[in-house]
Amino acid sequence: MKVALLGLSHPHSGILLDTLAGLPEITELCLWDADGAAVTRQLGTPQRKVIQVTSELDCVLSQTDIAFALVCVRHDQMLAVAGQVIASGHHLMIEKPAGLNAAEIVALQQRAKAADRVASVLYPRRLHPCMIAARQWVAGGGIGSLLTMEGRFLATQVRFRDPSSWLFRRSLAGGGILLWLGCHMLDLLHHVSGDEIVEVGARFAIRSGEQIEVEDCAALSLRFASGTVGTFHAGYTLAFSGSGYLNRTGYDSYLGFNGRAGRVVWPDLNPKLYVESAPATPGAPAGREESFPLPESSAYGGTFGETFFRQFIAATQGRGAPPTQLADALRTARVIEAAEESARSGRFVTVAS
Repeated sequence: MKVALLGLSHPHSGILLDTLAGLPEITELCLWDADGAAVTRQLGTPQRKVIQVTSELDCVLSQTDIAFALVCVRHDQMLAVAGQVIASGHHLMIEKPAGLNAAEIVALQQRAKAADRVASVLYPRRLHPCMIAARQWVAGGGIGSLLTMEGRFLATQVRFRDPSSWLFRRSLAGGGILLWLGCHMLDLLHHVSGDEIVEVGARFAIRSGEQIEVEDCAALSLRFASGTVGTFHAGYTLAFSGSGYLNRTGYDSYLGFNGRAGRVVWPDLNPKLYVESAPATPGAPAGREESFPLPESSAYGGTFGETFFRQFIAATQGRGAPPTQLADALRTARVIEAAEESARSGRFVTVAS
């Protein structure tokens, strides 16, 4: 199949190109970026399967045999580019957050529905084997009714991430650490638990010492529809973990789901869970580590990223549901907007439904 990658300047463009090139289902790639310099750079480093590199979007979207387009552009450009994809009759995969704000995601969602196009947001961690197992533990009642949930996502400091980047300009990015990285974990808190965040209390700060316009630290207090309470902490805080946007050592993360009969913890981004539950045999320890070895892969997210794309491709061919929908991006955007309002007002804010 032929696929289009729209955006060559985004921090994730390179690894997404590697992902598409590595999938045997994809045989031809068309690349676009409005920035002629980005196009020139790509022309200087030929990639296998690439048959077209252009700065003219219509030259790509006018091709009726494109199976889907992957939009990977600046946040303030997402609605316009993704809207053209749908208007051209193509299915859509879009990088998170899928728009500058919730209103833009609603507009995109409406267009995709009217055109009967499959549209997914890139949340590949949903298909990480640890998250699949954690969701099964919660849904199956293995740890009982949830009491609390907690999350943390720390990344390298702003000074290691190019403070002049558009990611730190509010009009171009829409938000800071929550919108760029925290969105993954907020989505997983919902996805694993099956519970909706309905109220948020938040504190934001800019602590990097750099001239940026968006929060680089955030602390959230969460209330879920079930009555479960939770916390989430995000920040560009790590001083000794290297630099760059594709630095595997540059993160410190944690997800915990605490129930009446046990708990499930994903202590980092590695393929292992810590589980506490009633032992199957008397005298056996309640706590144990469960490992999920993952083969090496150059895909965004590794092998579970490959699975994410394959499930999306199957959905575009009428075989099953996509791994995510724009409704998932909208849910997270509304939580983040409630957090922003809470940080401004100093009060708890109800999440828009």
